Amino acid sequence: MNGGKPPVALAEFARDSGREGFLLLRGLPIGEIPPTHVDGRPATLAGHPTDDLLRGFADALGTMVGYAEEKGGALVHEVQPVPGDEARIENSGSVAFDFHTENVHHPLRPDYLGLICLRQDHLGVAATRVASGRNALELLDPATAATLRQPVFHSNHPTSFTRGGAEVAPAGPHPVFYGDPARPFLRFNSHNTFAVTPAGRAALVRLAEALEEVCHDVLLEPGDCVIVDNTVAAHGRTAFVPRYDGRDRWLRRFYSVRSFPRVVQDMMAGSRVIPALGDIRGVW
Repeated sequence: MNGGKPPVALAEFARDSGREGFLLLRGLPIGEIPPTHVDGRPATLAGHPTDDLLRGFADALGTMVGYAEEKGGALVHEVQPVPGDEARIENSGSVAFDFHTENVHHPLRPDYLGLICLRQDHLGVAATRVASGRNALELLDPATAATLRQPVFHSNHPTSFTRGGAEVAPAGPHPVFYGDPARPFLRFNSHNTFAVTPAGRAALVRLAEALEEVCHDVLLEPGDCVIVDNTVAAHGRTAFVPRYDGRDRWLRRFYSVRSFPRVVQDMMAGSRVIPALGDIRGVW
């Protein structure tokens, strides 16, 4: 880590994440790790050395942030299976989690996210899946690509934002691909993005297939950290079987945003927590 400074590769990635949209760092210090669960309850790591490590990474990319509606605004998320949540499509589950860009419903989505591995699953089979939208787009026929650029898609709020709350109207309409055709950006969630036209629905199916074709399955080992450009690549997770014996899979996640509208900065009042959508709705 060169005196605690973020690696040079991270600064280069922040300048240009390339076509693949992800970076893998290995051999990072993770310190002492307690059991993943105690009496079936997820462990926490308040004040752990990886807090500063991840904050340094996030701030080298932009600004580390949390979301008021997700996990109480936490800046570092514990990604570990939770008893009873096995089938949930979020980081407390253990079923397959298909390709998605993070917080697809939100107007101020993370530009980057990072996942550091503290402990693998028992069998070492749970892979973090990363697929470049730019590479996938090249596999699509022109008509499908054109459809994905049309604002005929909507995205439901992920369950991590709506637990215990009222049903929320989906975001949209929005395109799935936007920006420079030579360097497009991606906004897509296999589980939450849907189309209001037959052509749009068919295009989403083809996109999911193309992402599968260009996917990298990354088996993170303790001390590995994958950084994903959330505007370029989608990510997911393969299934695994938790045992709740203290040795289950445990990752830690951070978000980073490159810039904020001034009014949102004022609402944040010096914190790193993006206010609830109802409070910032008028900004966009």
